[in-house]
Amino acid sequence: MATTRTARAVWEGDLFQGSGRIWTESSEVLVGIPVTWASRAEEPQGRTSPEELLAAAHAACFSMALSNELAKAGRPAERLDVRATASFDKTDGGWRVTTMRLEVNGRVPGADEAGFQRSAEAASVGCPISRALEGNVRIELSAKLEG
Repeated sequence: MATTRTARAVWEGDLFQGSGRIWTESSEVLVGIPVTWASRAEEPQGRTSPEELLAAAHAACFSMALSNELAKAGRPAERLDVRATASFDKTDGGWRVTTMRLEVNGRVPGADEAGFQRSAEAASVGCPISRALEGNVRIELSAKLEG
């Protein structure tokens, strides 16, 4: 059976002068968070953007996938610090997310660099958010094992 999650946005006004708010209705974690065109294309100034939320989703998804890959390899992680950065740019086809950069630093007792890299690559391909972006967004991965 599928799991569903619901979020809602309310926008008022035109694209450039208007503003909106977003809610994560399933979890109620985000409540009326402000979003504007400027927070997407310029500086956030305390507001979020769809791209920032996509990056957060990808960081969370990838960290779970990598945790699972490491456990399957017999090397459970002690700590994974994942940063995802979504690049939003105007292209010939219009505005789009062009790249998602995943950077992970991992503390994994007993792991070697080659095994950590293999697990990170498998997690990058297997993460459901990576799969959703596949073919549309270039995913770059940098994985470092902490000593």
